[in-house]
Amino acid sequence: MMNVVLSERNIYEDFQLESDVLYFKIGIQGLVSFHGRNYNIKKRMTADQLRQLTNEQNFYQISSNCYINIGKIKAIADGTIYFGSDISESKQVSVNRRKQFVIQKLFSKISSNKDLRITT
Repeated sequence: MMNVVLSERNIYEDFQLESDVLYFKIGIQGLVSFHGRNYNIKKRMTADQLRQLTNEQNFYQISSNCYINIGKIKAIADGTIYFGSDISESKQVSVNRRKQFVIQKLFSKISSNKDLRITT
């Protein structure tokens, strides 16, 4: 009998930006707070790392310090962006009407996502 050890990825030390992070907020002195499905991780980053992070194509700036992962949005309703499949238990971020409209326009281009619910 052969024993196989599966290498599990430690999400707290080695997370993938596009697949694991729902949104991130930039704080003072390069401190970035990454928010995932069931975790929050704070990391200090250099100015170059911050510049590269904020230029990521899958993230959209909704406020001066908050960027959301467009691919992880499940629903948009009444000025709130929901990231989980169950709205009552999902992580959420508030967004103003103008940004909500822009995000809705982005999703009109990628309407093949069946889990997305956009209500006005």
